[in-house]
Amino acid sequence: MATPADVLQMIADNDLKMVDVKFTDLFGQWQHFSIPVEEFNIETAFEDGMGFDGSSIRGFQTIENSDMVLLADPNTAIVDPICELPTLSMVCDIYDPISMEPYSRDSRYIAKKAVDYLKSTGIADTCYVGPEAEFFVFDQVHYSAGEYSSAYQVDSSEGPWNNEIFGFGHSVPHKRGYFPVAPLDSLQDLRSEMVRTLIDAGIPVELHHHEVGTAGQCEIDIKYESLVTMGDYMQLYKYIVKNVAKANNKTVTFMPKPIYADNGSGMHTHQSLWKDGEPLFAGDGYAGLSQMALWYIGGILKHINALLAICAPTTNSYRRLVPGYEAPVVIAYSARNRSAACRIPMYSQSPKAKRVEFRCPDPTANPYLAFAAIMMAGLDGIKNQIDPGDPADVDLFEDENIGKIEMTVGKLNEAIDALVADSDFLLEGGVFTQDVLDAFIEYKLETEVGPVSLRPHPYEFVLYYNS
Repeated sequence: MATPADVLQMIADNDLKMVDVKFTDLFGQWQHFSIPVEEFNIETAFEDGMGFDGSSIRGFQTIENSDMVLLADPNTAIVDPICELPTLSMVCDIYDPISMEPYSRDSRYIAKKAVDYLKSTGIADTCYVGPEAEFFVFDQVHYSAGEYSSAYQVDSSEGPWNNEIFGFGHSVPHKRGYFPVAPLDSLQDLRSEMVRTLIDAGIPVELHHHEVGTAGQCEIDIKYESLVTMGDYMQLYKYIVKNVAKANNKTVTFMPKPIYADNGSGMHTHQSLWKDGEPLFAGDGYAGLSQMALWYIGGILKHINALLAICAPTTNSYRRLVPGYEAPVVIAYSARNRSAACRIPMYSQSPKAKRVEFRCPDPTANPYLAFAAIMMAGLDGIKNQIDPGDPADVDLFEDENIGKIEMTVGKLNEAIDALVADSDFLLEGGVFTQDVLDAFIEYKLETEVGPVSLRPHPYEFVLYYNS
């Protein structure tokens, strides 16, 4: 465990000039401000708190109660991998300045409460999380949405469209981007630079590769970690990936479906429970799982549509969650079927490798909220011994099976309706609070669902202009 004194030593050892403090808003956006090292004070940073205007942050305070404070976590201190001027970076927790109680809408605090609740149940003491966050790398992007016009355009040197500019002929066809070598995979060196930057920042990386989608879809897999730490890692991961791309005159988006008729970007999330250093999900059940793991799956499947509001939290998320693009839209589990919402990876038979992969989340989710919500659903399954039913080891979209399957909801407003109707499992142990859910839902409906539904779509002009 690092201490404030360790942070001061890091500043001195690396001759750092600035201290940058970061925190996460309710919807997953990293926020920050910077302090010259001459003004950096241990008591302020770690005890009294550093003030900011909470009314200017999405989903936080109203203007009459705007003052909030940050307390830095010394365990998150690193040399910022992006800043040109030598800079210390730390993740902060958010507190009320009067009571000095943790702020209910601080998603990192919610993740910490989830872990405390896990321990209080006696079921386990650790939840390990391994997300696979995919993203697209483009060369240029343009978008606009006004009263009298609406448009977007993305450009990629890997794409067969590429502004109709002649190239070298090495373009990736739709759904053919998985694992090709260069020159089809033109982003090897860029991803390797991202990986080395992640490792230098303290994030262990297992591998990287081109993904299925056309035109620069990529994946970098980081090694599993405990729930709160993985939330920190994912925020740093997105920060590094975006900024390394920008330094190379590229642009990265974690938007789930930026290209029509091709695979979208998900954040398949692997979870497993451990106690006293021993894995709890290995057993002699289906796919080598324990009964506990099967109940965990049962909880996820029972609450899946409510989970989607938090784990696939944008209107664009439901452009991805459609049949035909390896999208996990069937409420089922399987050892190998990628159309099922839950999968049990079979690459290793080691008990330590046994885990549940929930495939519906995407990287627009706030990682702290998503990881906590998935675990809370799984714990509800264990406590209530929820049977997940029979596994789905057939082609779920064959004619003889299509009428037997249950699909996830297809729009964000439907997922929000499901969350309103099914939120008790999140409120257990005070992990989520009604205040948090109300603020989350209100913002999503007023700022995202409503405005998107009211705007004419460009394709509607194709369909209806001459009607």
